[in-house]
Amino acid sequence: MTPTDDQKALLDRAVQLFVEATPPVTAPIADWRAGFEGLAANFPVPDDAVIEAVEADGVPGLLVLAPGSSRDAVVIHFHSGGYVQGSSTAYREFAYRLSAATGVGVLVPDYRLAPEHAYPAAVDDGLTVYRWALGRWDASRIVISGDSAGGGLAMATLLAARDQSLPQVAAGVAISPLLDLAGEGESALTNAETDPLIDRNMIVEMGKVYIGDIDPHEHPYCSPVWGTQENLPPLFLLASASETLRDDAVRFALATRDAGGRAELSLAPGMVHIWTFFPFLEQAARSLAEIGDFVRAALTQEDGRQDT
Repeated sequence: MTPTDDQKALLDRAVQLFVEATPPVTAPIADWRAGFEGLAANFPVPDDAVIEAVEADGVPGLLVLAPGSSRDAVVIHFHSGGYVQGSSTAYREFAYRLSAATGVGVLVPDYRLAPEHAYPAAVDDGLTVYRWALGRWDASRIVISGDSAGGGLAMATLLAARDQSLPQVAAGVAISPLLDLAGEGESALTNAETDPLIDRNMIVEMGKVYIGDIDPHEHPYCSPVWGTQENLPPLFLLASASETLRDDAVRFALATRDAGGRAELSLAPGMVHIWTFFPFLEQAARSLAEIGDFVRAALTQEDGRQDT
């Protein structure tokens, strides 16, 4: 579908907001964090949002519910930010839209960030939040989700939960997931000219702030694409067809299918990285509707299994 002039203008606005919020790779982490919070401040939280502070066994966060959303299930959504920035506060508006799409509450944890808290602190926090959630919901009523680095953390949490023999969640979702801190997806090269925000150097250099000098090929909890994908819940992975991280999602989906699992893949044409974060983009609404359909179906299916 060829975008209209109005759609192009809105996409340009998203890119400009991103660019204005993003300092050079070598800038202090405080500048990165301030920029992201400033970006999120462009999107006011609707007045009818229900927002509750949560303390998940030491990991703080916010539970966000749109009107009519149920508390009988939950989406745990890990925010973006390259493991160095982002917050539940910045994600309140997005969580509201995700709650509206899925029909359940969305919990955004404030997992620990690098460089103060290097790998595997974020994964440890992801598991802590999931264990906490298991004390309040059956695993079949929990979905684990995330975007960008948060998408990587979501998949890492699923791998770690599987490896620790924890109950399997109803489904997993990842939007523009950062799944390879080695930056070796083919699209890191082929989409270098079409992605105005992310390049391989940023992937690798920001990744080093999180993992230091360890080899990402040997640590699937920081680079899930290098792990094993068997015995995972149904997955839905989304990426822009033109972003450098496209093949992180593609490779993970194909590996999951090869391992006998179910992984749906949606590639949005011509979108900016984590386009779902921008409420004024038409494709954001369409993609969230796709996610909502997937999550609702997964939770309904699990309901049926429990009743049999």
